Amino acid sequence: MAATSITAASAGGGGRAHREGPGRGPSRVGAWPVLFIGPLMLGVAVFYYWPIITNLIVSTQRSNAFGGNPTFVGAENYTDLLTSADLPSAIRNTLIYTVLVLLGIPLSLAIAAMIELPGLRLKGLYRSMYFMPYLAMPMAVAQVWKIVFNGDFGLLNQLLKSFGIDSPPYWLVTPGWALLAVAVFGVWASIGFNVIILSSGLKAIPRELYEAASIDGASGWRQFLSITVPLLSPQIFFLTIMTTIGGFQLFDALYAMIGRGNPAEPHTRSLVALFYRQAFQNSAQGQGAAVAVVILLFVAVVTLVQFVGQKKWVHYV
Repeated sequence: MAATSITAASAGGGGRAHREGPGRGPSRVGAWPVLFIGPLMLGVAVFYYWPIITNLIVSTQRSNAFGGNPTFVGAENYTDLLTSADLPSAIRNTLIYTVLVLLGIPLSLAIAAMIELPGLRLKGLYRSMYFMPYLAMPMAVAQVWKIVFNGDFGLLNQLLKSFGIDSPPYWLVTPGWALLAVAVFGVWASIGFNVIILSSGLKAIPRELYEAASIDGASGWRQFLSITVPLLSPQIFFLTIMTTIGGFQLFDALYAMIGRGNPAEPHTRSLVALFYRQAFQNSAQGQGAAVAVVILLFVAVVTLVQFVGQKKWVHYV
């Protein structure tokens, strides 16, 4: 009885009965979540979901050069797109570029691991040096790389000639080399962001794990493979997702470095460049919208596959 009285008193706040008024229980929070989340969700709906819905509608129509007098044609735009010779090459170029740019993640991991070596001074300076190019305007930086890859007076060809290569390729006008040159720029442009993300992950790994592995006789390479890479797998997975999405959005580097009238342009055309060509150069908004739907589907499918596959190799602490 005494224990029961004490429990009742403590639960009731000094013997007073604790009653919840109607509508004031702990599960009722009122309209506050809507007030806080509502503006954000409204912005997402207006600037993300509504353009997707509008694009789907436009992809089933045909209109004049200014987008007027739309006529419903059903799946005709998709049929023309799937039977054209431009779509397979655009998909191939986009996939090749994306795979090449993904190679920048292991390179960034090696750079981040060197920056975070114990005892290294000026780590903040090194991180800033690698991150600063990421803040530059992509179009402006692409123009600099266009000069670097110039076949006549570019820095790269001058360097190759100094090593005895008399006839280096004209990188940006040769179909076999132009896409590779753009991918090199893509790798360089992504290193700064990758290094910052991976460095933050490396700093979160406890040093005790490396000390224990050293006592057990594990070499530095074994520690890197067995400790660093598994514990960095969430950051690597995040960068893989972001790099893949960025690869499927390739356009600005192609526009700045390859441009129009280049003999290599048809051989380097990406999906977004195909969208630009159909929607703005050919004034076929319906077919351009169909290309945008194809890009959306590709990104969704690849991202879904990555999320399903990450269960086997991503380790969350």
